Amino acid sequence: MLELLVILVCGCILISGVLAVRLPNLMTAMVSSGLASLLAAVSYVLLAAPDVAMAEAAIGSGLATLIFLYAIRRTGGGDAGREKE
Repeated sequence: MLELLVILVCGCILISGVLAVRLPNLMTAMVSSGLASLLAAVSYVLLAAPDVAMAEAAIGSGLATLIFLYAIRRTGGGDAGREKE
């Protein structure tokens, strides 16, 4: 049962990673990337590595996502090279 849950979480990580690459909006892509990192932390908990899970949740999912979202927001959301409609 645990193996099935780990495989399901890893599948969700892959889907979230593909969405992060394919989404046109930078904000939603970054949120999807943060979700992949959060799911990685969940998989570490399932694999009995709580110390790694805590580090991944705090740094990968939390701090890095917030820094990137702040940078995207401060630079105008990456719309500098696009034409406004």
